[in-house]
Amino acid sequence: MRYSNHNLITTLSTILGATTLTVLLSSCAMMQASQAQDTEQLLAASGFKMVLANTPEKMAHLKTLTQYKIVPYQKDGGNHYIYADAANCQCFYWGQDDAYQAFMLLQEQKNIADEDRMSAEMNQNQYLEWDTMGYGMGGYGMGFY
Repeated sequence: MRYSNHNLITTLSTILGATTLTVLLSSCAMMQASQAQDTEQLLAASGFKMVLANTPEKMAHLKTLTQYKIVPYQKDGGNHYIYADAANCQCFYWGQDDAYQAFMLLQEQKNIADEDRMSAEMNQNQYLEWDTMGYGMGGYGMGFY
């Protein structure tokens, strides 16, 4: 069987496209898992209770809940908050107003700390000694004359 250049290019383009899509989807899934883990650590630290979906029935129900978002529910005249994660921990976290308020405070503190860290890193990069680093990066335009 003989392939023409067009068929070969089409086949290679299809393979490259599929590979690129797979890598992108894997990266997105890893980022989502990392973000979920960060959120779940804050939820636990703020007093939310974790409940595992340890039966097929519980897992089926968990999958019907809104994923990766804190959702308010009314129960027994009070506010309850649910955070579901069927893919990673196969669990959900629940808490009441006090736990939710503590979570919001911790989330704000984390955001401030993240911003401070990013600012510090940017400031540190500002003081790099380009001449010392070599590679023709010192002087006018970092070596781009």
